[in-house]
Amino acid sequence: MRSKTSTWFECKISYDKVMDDGIEKKVTQIYVVDALSFTEAESSIIEEMSSYISGAFEVKDIKKAAYREVFFSDDTSSDRYYKCRLQFITIDEKTEKEKRSAVTYLVHASSLFSAVKSIGEIMSGSIQDYVISSVSETLIMDVFEHQSPLSEAKTSKV
Repeated sequence: MRSKTSTWFECKISYDKVMDDGIEKKVTQIYVVDALSFTEAESSIIEEMSSYISGAFEVKDIKKAAYREVFFSDDTSSDRYYKCRLQFITIDEKTEKEKRSAVTYLVHASSLFSAVKSIGEIMSGSIQDYVISSVSETLIMDVFEHQSPLSEAKTSKV
């Protein structure tokens, strides 16, 4: 499992999709991109989707996602994304009261069980106390990481 900390944007794309029965149907799907701005997110999703969708499509909505990190799985059966909300627990030394701070992660996994298992593995090295407050499957179809010219040059040399 590898992770990436970035600024993530959820993009809704609408297009005509040919269904299994051969009938065209208008669908709206959610994709996630990492970008520095809304403009870059729109440009990035248009570029990515152009290679997957033949015909016209429309970017219906772009919103900033509140993911602290996205954890990607190398397991080929991982085909879903789960929103995992954790609460980190600290004790205020002055008041001796418990304080909880919520963080949301996006986890690439094959099932709810494997998403929870992945969070456990990810957090196993942490010394901070936490609880998993919720895990829910999302409608996200895919996540596209930004590839800078420098990182592309590194990967092409390998």
